[in-house]
Formats: sequence, structure tokens, C-alpha cells
Amino acid sequence: MTDFSTDPSIAPSRREFIRLGAMLTAASQLSNSALADDVHPSPSRSMINTPFATTKDPRIGFIGVGGRGTDLLGWFLAQNAQVVAICDIAPGKAEHASQLIVKAGQKAPQLYTKGPHDYQSLVARNDLDLVVIATPWNWHTPMALSAMENGKHAAVEVPLAYTMEDLWKLVDTSESTRRHCIMLEECCYGYNETLVLNLVRKGILGHLLYGEAAYLHDLREEMFSAQGEGLWRRAFHTQSNGNLYPTHGLGPVANYMSINRGDRFDYMVSMSTPALGLAAYREAHTPKGDPKWNEKYVTGDMNTSLIKTASGLTVTLKFDTSNPHPYDRINMIGGTKGVFADYPPRIYIDGQPGKEDWGPIDEYKKEHESHLWAKEGEMARTSGGHGGMDFIMIYRLLQCLREGLPPDMDVYDGATWSAPTFLSKASLAQGSAPVKFPDFTRGLWNKRTGCSI
Repeated sequence: MTDFSTDPSIAPSRREFIRLGAMLTAASQLSNSALADDVHPSPSRSMINTPFATTKDPRIGFIGVGGRGTDLLGWFLAQNAQVVAICDIAPGKAEHASQLIVKAGQKAPQLYTKGPHDYQSLVARNDLDLVVIATPWNWHTPMALSAMENGKHAAVEVPLAYTMEDLWKLVDTSESTRRHCIMLEECCYGYNETLVLNLVRKGILGHLLYGEAAYLHDLREEMFSAQGEGLWRRAFHTQSNGNLYPTHGLGPVANYMSINRGDRFDYMVSMSTPALGLAAYREAHTPKGDPKWNEKYVTGDMNTSLIKTASGLTVTLKFDTSNPHPYDRINMIGGTKGVFADYPPRIYIDGQPGKEDWGPIDEYKKEHESHLWAKEGEMARTSGGHGGMDFIMIYRLLQCLREGLPPDMDVYDGATWSAPTFLSKASLAQGSAPVKFPDFTRGLWNKRTGCSI
């Protein structure tokens, strides 16, 4: 989700940008064998419902302390997590993180700033329990694999990985090392998302039928910036066509539908509009002669996919970061008794006053509010972080570590929610043909029930 460094002094050259593009091109090549791997054989034991070892004072290492990484660090420190090591390719960013840790009353962490592979020295330490990874997307897999192979749990920013091969590597390695690989999908911990999850569990919407999810976020200015995510995120739009960022919208809807916990995503189809938005923004804001004028943007501005679950439910999934649009994850879930939709939050239950008018959700809050928000909501709301969801996510992760609980979402969830990137590209390459979801749980999706949020 975030950059390994936001220091403009190390902005990539045109050659480096092209090299990143070539890496992404190779990574995005479609593999018929990967598509066919509906069940991926492995001798390893499942990580489903596997608890953390009880760790009263978990020791944390961070890889990447740019914008997002620094925010995450703040929420860990606010909850008295011990941070002992920091890695970033920009020494200034690592030193700033160190100052925050010392200011929080902790010992100065060991810094790793000797280049893009110095993270390998961090994960090799013998005094870490969890490694937090907040780097550009193409680094997520190698860093998480290295963490697990060195005996550490990995907490990874979204998306978990970008190719089917990498998703399976993460699943296989989590199982073989007995270490968790968790995707830090904060939207699952939002106030509305956890409230609606309780409404679904209590049958207030009836039998579920459909959901809608999205990531609609105008990121044009950020992507054309000379720092932060502008150093790398735009490159992905030059390499492939599909949904580049599915998990913020999809994760909560997957939880409502008990995906990997009684149901599973079966197959999907995908369509994209022309790619016009980034080129139009460049025309209006980028001087002639800038190297950005050599870029060709191929990611369709609005990607729309339709997912079918094994039990027959449907999910509409949308992605657009290249055009003017109010921020929206849609966050809709409908059933035989009613429907909830977000942005703004509203609900309609069969028989409620107002005939066919939407109603407010306020009357449901007192009885159906998540236990996490009831306990930590006041602190979360004052902490910042997308209305407090980030604080709640870190609180819950640390609680699971400290009390020896299974994580709320595991490597199978992270892989499943990240897979639409690869699958949308595959569907588009085949004329919007249906493509099958792999079963990362290896047939165990119907052997457990709801997530523990």
C-alpha cells in the first residue's frame, strides 16, 4: 500500500522506472497452469485456526517506514508494542522512525539502511516475533517469504501479492514454516463494516444474496507526484489491464459472505473501460519533455468484475483510481430481508417505516456494535487512521499475539482477496471469459465458520 521510501532525493531514474516496468510485465504474464491450480497439492498442514504462540510482549520489526509504514508504527507504539528494528532504503526515514520510538519511551531500534536487500539482515535476527511490511507491492512477496523462512510471522500491507505463483508461495511457506502471513486489511475493522458483520450474523438481512465492493479513489495527483507512491505506483498502470487493488472493498464483503468459512469464491469475469484518465491528467499537469510522456497507460480506468460463489451468491467488484470520483468502497450487502449500503451508510429492512426509503443505521448501533469498537472505539477515533479502523486492526493483531489466539484473517484470506488482480487480467485477456478461483484452503473452506472479528 505504501512506498519503501518517500524521499524525493532517491527518485528512480527513467532507466530504473523502465526496469521496474519490465519486472511487472514478467510478473503479470498469464499462466494456464496457475489458472488450473484449483487445488494446489502440499504435504503441509493447514494454518486454519492455528493460534499464535502466546507472546506477552511481542517484538516487532518494520520494513518500510515511508508514509504508511510510519503511520502503522505510530499505532503499534500507541499500544505499547516493542519495536526493535527498522529497515528502509532511505536512512532519513529510518532515523525519523527511530526518533518516534525513542520518544515513545523505548530503546533506539537497530537500523538497516544498506540498500534494498538489507531487510534480509533484519529478518535474520533472533529477537523478532513479527515483521511488518509496508513497501511497494512488488516487494511484498520476497520480504514476507524471507520473514517466515527465518521464523517470524509476517504482517503485510495490501495487496498480499500480484501473481498466482507468489500467492501460492506465500500459502505454501506459511504452512511449511508454521508462521502466519497476515494481510493488513484495515477496512475489515471499520465501524460500519464490523457493525454490518454483526447484522449479517444475527440474520437481520436474511439469507444473503449479493454484495458490491469497490476501490474508487482519485489518486491522479498522488500517482504523478515526485515522492511517495508517485515513485512507483504509476508504473503498474503501464503494464497490465485489470483490477490492481481489490482488497479494501472485497475483504469486508467476503467476511459478510463467510468466504473460506462455509462458502468460497468460485469464478469471476472481468471487463474494463478504455484507459484515458491518466493520459488526460498528464496532458493537463505535466510539462512537455518530462519522461512521463513516454509512458503508455493500459489499465482500464474502470474495471468491473463479477464473482460467483460456490453457494450461488454474487459480488460486483469495481476499481478506478484514474478519474475524478468521491472516495467510495460501496460496501453493499443484500439478502432476503433487507440491504445495507455505505457512502453514505444506510439500510433498508423489509417492513421498516418510510415505505421504500432508506433508513439510518443509528438505531442498530447500540445493540449490534462490535465488541472491539465498544471497548476501544474512543481511543480509535482520536488516533486517526481512516476513522479509527487502523487502530482497531493493530489492537486486535496485538491482542491475538499477546493472548495466543488465531488471527482473524489468515494467509488464505489474504491470498483469496488479492487473487482478483491476477484473475481480472486473465479474464480480460480471454475476452472477459470466466476464470476459476483457486482454492487456497485446499478443500477446507467448508470446515469452519465465521471470522472472529
